[in-house]
Amino acid sequence: MNAITEIAPGIRYVGVNDRTTHRFEALWSLPYGVSYNSYLIDDERTALIDGVDAGFVDALVDNIRDVLGDRQLDYLVINHMEPDHSGAVRALRRIYPGLQIVGNAKTLQMVAGYYGITDSVVEVRDGETLSLGRHTLRFYLAPMIHWPETMVTFCEQARLLFSGDAFGTFGALDGGVVDSQLECSHFWDEMRRYYACIVSKYGKPVQTAMARLSALDIDAICPTHGPVWREHAAEVLALYDSMSRHEGLTGAVVAYGSMYGNTAAAAERVARELAAAGVRPVVVHNLSTSDPSVVLRDVHKYKALIVGSPTYNGALFPEVAALLQRISERNVAPRIFAFFGSFTWAGAAVRQMRSFAESVKWEIACEPFEFRQGCPPAGCSDFAALASAVAEKLKE
Repeated sequence: MNAITEIAPGIRYVGVNDRTTHRFEALWSLPYGVSYNSYLIDDERTALIDGVDAGFVDALVDNIRDVLGDRQLDYLVINHMEPDHSGAVRALRRIYPGLQIVGNAKTLQMVAGYYGITDSVVEVRDGETLSLGRHTLRFYLAPMIHWPETMVTFCEQARLLFSGDAFGTFGALDGGVVDSQLECSHFWDEMRRYYACIVSKYGKPVQTAMARLSALDIDAICPTHGPVWREHAAEVLALYDSMSRHEGLTGAVVAYGSMYGNTAAAAERVARELAAAGVRPVVVHNLSTSDPSVVLRDVHKYKALIVGSPTYNGALFPEVAALLQRISERNVAPRIFAFFGSFTWAGAAVRQMRSFAESVKWEIACEPFEFRQGCPPAGCSDFAALASAVAEKLKE
């Protein structure tokens, strides 16, 4: 057994990397791939903590057999029932007929619903334990991070927190498993992108869970996606705390839709004026070409959002409407918000962006401007006024 897979004595990483799937949940791009993390505890009784996607069952079983040989796998602990982690359940039960499935009541209902399995299950309640011999597992319910059945498992002797999707990130693991074995620089924005797309709606449950877990003496965090966090565990906890409070960094996102270049020209002018007003950084997204998950990440990451849209069929440009809908669905906390629009014969974009701001209870930084047909000339004061208002709000 390669020592690189050992997380703690008797506890090994047996997960897999997925470098072929293009879109996570058939939605979110995976430029660095993704890992499905599974952990095996080899004790008097053996336990697998979470599984993998159904397409990677053979690799998971090979990894388990590398450790156990012909011995029995006694327990499968399911922290999260999403199929990218529970997809191996049926295969594992066929290979290990004596396997007992451990989960809370909502988990076991989903096991029955997804896989038709109702026998040899062990229901655990909040705070209960399971002894494997030298290792004791304690279970804590963590509902709505980001499904109602989610829980986390703490190994008391090794001080490892098996956290399910919490503290996870997009990105396959290149060579190592633990953060000290990896180049981690890209994982920080990938964690933000993962959180913004998938978890950000559930900030309050995340805060509740973190408050409960703060009393634990944690040596390492073992999520179901991304690195095992040991050296950077404190940074991960701090980042999750900040993200779950929807705290933005100083900076501005300019996001726009444009059919023929006039709204694009206005967006570039706004970005230039923001920079001139001292705003750093300024991130510009053409919503017709930017990756939606990256745009969501940046909206979640920075304090200010400026949106530009032409009127299209009497409404917002479709990609602008899609962005605002995604923001609304995720309960993103108020951002410094400004917007502008364009039209040829009848304007509607500005009115509808104002309705969005009212619906999500975001304060509008300044009165929007809307231009007819061509982009206003360089001497137009609207651009500088918008930028100045946003810069002042950022200073506050």
